[in-house]
Amino acid sequence: MPLQPPPPPPITPRQMNILRIAASMAWSDGSLAQEEVDIMLDQLSGIFADDAPQQRQLRQELQEYVTQNIPLAELTPKIQTDEDKELVLRLGYEVICCSSRSPGEDKINEEEAIAYQNLVTLLGVSDETVKRVEATVDQAFNANESMVDGITRHLEDYAQG
Repeated sequence: MPLQPPPPPPITPRQMNILRIAASMAWSDGSLAQEEVDIMLDQLSGIFADDAPQQRQLRQELQEYVTQNIPLAELTPKIQTDEDKELVLRLGYEVICCSSRSPGEDKINEEEAIAYQNLVTLLGVSDETVKRVEATVDQAFNANESMVDGITRHLEDYAQG
């Protein structure tokens, strides 16, 4: 009996591209850490679903897709708006900052740093945007803030702005 691919999750193609870019960043060092998976699933289910039951269901459905490793160069041209570019940049940075492969290793290893610079280049975002996004993520990590809360606040600020 042939293996059947999982049914597509109930997200838009735009949202799937965002998920796949975050997953690509997580895979950039050849390893997918559980902390990286948790951040991606928590953040994206929090952004893509409206309430807690939907978020739990979506988190389970997205699990299959974070294990896919699609090249950034294939995905980034599909990110069109400045808001989506900033969201992708933020998610990518958060994912590579959240774990290290060994206790003595820096949070962002050489492979992840190269992938992140590649993402910045492919997205074509300004140095100012990169610095702002990195400062926001670093501040959130330093304050031990929930990443979902931080992204939710960022999206609310964008919606009001």
